[in-house]
Amino acid sequence: MDDMPAINQLLKGLNPQQREAACHGQGPLLIVAGAGTGKTATLVHRVAWLIATGTDPARILLLTFTRRAAAEMLRRVDGVFRQLEQTPGTDPGATARLRGTRVWGGTFHAIATRLLRRWGQAIGLPPQFSIHDRSDSEDLLNVVRTELKLAKTDKRFPKKGTCTDIYSRCVNSQKKLPRVLADGFPWCEDWVEELKRLFDGYVDRKETSGVLDYDDLLLFWHALMADPQAGKSIREQFDCVLVDEYQDTNTLQAGILAALCPDGQGLTVVGDDAQSIYSFRAATVRNILDFPQQYPGTTIVTLQQNYRSTQPILSATNGVIGLAKERFTKNLWSQRNEGQRPTLVTCQDEDDQAEYLIRHILAHCEGGIDLRRQAVLFRTSHHSMSLEAELARRNIPFHKYGGLKFVETAHVKDLMAFLRLAENPRDVVAGGRLLPLLPGIGPGRARQLMTKLQKAGGDFQVWRDWTPPPAAESIWGKLVDLLADLANTKDKLPAQVHRVRKFYTPILQRVYDHAAPRARDLEQLEQIASRYRSRERFLTEITLDPPNSTQDFAGPPHLDDDYLILSTIHSAKGLEWDAVYVIHAADGYIPSDMATRNPEEIEEERRLFYVALTRAKDWLYVCCPLRFYVHRYGTSDRHGYAQLTRFLPEEVVESFARDTSPAFAEDAPAVDAQAKLTSQEIRRWTKDLW
Repeated sequence: MDDMPAINQLLKGLNPQQREAACHGQGPLLIVAGAGTGKTATLVHRVAWLIATGTDPARILLLTFTRRAAAEMLRRVDGVFRQLEQTPGTDPGATARLRGTRVWGGTFHAIATRLLRRWGQAIGLPPQFSIHDRSDSEDLLNVVRTELKLAKTDKRFPKKGTCTDIYSRCVNSQKKLPRVLADGFPWCEDWVEELKRLFDGYVDRKETSGVLDYDDLLLFWHALMADPQAGKSIREQFDCVLVDEYQDTNTLQAGILAALCPDGQGLTVVGDDAQSIYSFRAATVRNILDFPQQYPGTTIVTLQQNYRSTQPILSATNGVIGLAKERFTKNLWSQRNEGQRPTLVTCQDEDDQAEYLIRHILAHCEGGIDLRRQAVLFRTSHHSMSLEAELARRNIPFHKYGGLKFVETAHVKDLMAFLRLAENPRDVVAGGRLLPLLPGIGPGRARQLMTKLQKAGGDFQVWRDWTPPPAAESIWGKLVDLLADLANTKDKLPAQVHRVRKFYTPILQRVYDHAAPRARDLEQLEQIASRYRSRERFLTEITLDPPNSTQDFAGPPHLDDDYLILSTIHSAKGLEWDAVYVIHAADGYIPSDMATRNPEEIEEERRLFYVALTRAKDWLYVCCPLRFYVHRYGTSDRHGYAQLTRFLPEEVVESFARDTSPAFAEDAPAVDAQAKLTSQEIRRWTKDLW
């Protein structure tokens, strides 16, 4: 399907820069896509163009950072070919055949899992390995930490979450532990030798348990590419590799891409250096900035036409990012020249800020902008607490992005532990979670039982010879029967989940409060299981792409008239709203006082602020409270004064309109010129005291 009418129809609607990127040849391509410039449409049309000009869809690899993004792009590629079928002169059978062939699309971790299941044995990895999510990794690290007695020291050893962060940063940045501690965790530098022991033990325990964590998926994929046979087979499988959000990749991911496309042929990356904000996940802006040097002959296409915001908003955001020390030069512009200038609001304190926000949010709502088309953005989750309290007091519904994911809730993790242990009897974290649910079995006994099971090669029959404590005597045999049956069953997954749920429900009622809604979650989980062909696939996908709630999969949606969006800036990336309110735009908040140790951190904070501003389509408010109380919800008057964020110097502020909150807007009380008392008389009375 290489006739020009069909190709022109395929590219219809793209601007010249988007078209240039979509039609690029096989050389390395960097698409620098500014905020709101249609990068997804460009990437979709590039995939479609490659297919339409002869590339086998099965030989295209599309890497994204969320499964939903990959699915949406592939759906839109399919939509492009559906439109082509309606083009006169196009062979409908040809487009139908192209639509019927699957592109390899997914997240880095999902594709890594798929490749490791297929070729992992080349590097000694069993295909039935289990995958640990973040909380499971923390639990396993804590098991090793306890066994090494690192918690029983004269000084406080870093918590399991901090240890996991340090380990993950080492792996993903490919930096030595002392460097990682010096750069990101200086308060832990005294523990370098103990951390080395901990991480050694953690790595060994994962190996004996047949477990990979999120970091291992990338690490093992990278190692797989170095295998002469497997690496060669994987490279030969793909003609084209396309990567979305390249500014969010880490050193390890960049290494994987270099192994897939050593000379850059067939490699396309899309991203925006101005939106690189995930260094706490080991992402590095250097990947996108240095891409042209890494792959000589790179073509750079810059997308600058913005389809989201008005020009007054873009003029302000261009000013903010224009002060960045190092960047790809771009000046976003829009055909929407109308609209209000963004507003910089001076507030007296947090309460005053909340009052201003609510007044304008409700005014916009009355003007036709629903609450859900408005968003309040903040640097850190607790920055919205004062606003949340006031919204609740006034019965204004809101939804806050963040919180505990569905599969991170205790009762769901309990049920999943049954399935994980049946799938991999060496999984000490699953066993360590499941066994203490039984009365009379604590963590110590659970570890002993898991050691027995591992030595028996995962045969649950070994547990039958163990004498349980009296409190667990009536249930122990039933548990062993259940796990042994699950390990060897050919039943469909919903039936397996049903058996576990039936066994677990009495435990749930004994262990947790609010058992009824928790039990309904597990019923919903059983329905979710019906969508998966195997237990292994279910456990893998739920771990790699966990839902926030059961409603992400099935069931009637929660109905409400409307609700305001509250979100951290990190969670807001990639989203947009008609009206955006950025709060706490004061130094110490933006940039965070925890992220000003070096110029690189400050530059990332500037990019984070830029991301917040570029979420707005029509209305943008930036609020700066001047007074901050030391004890936010106490009765003390202790406070300090802040100054406007350093990212809004005077030359940038000129792009904003200025406003003040209600407290500043009130006129000062008038002075009565006929007052009989004077300051001189008051001072004379004071002198009378001595």
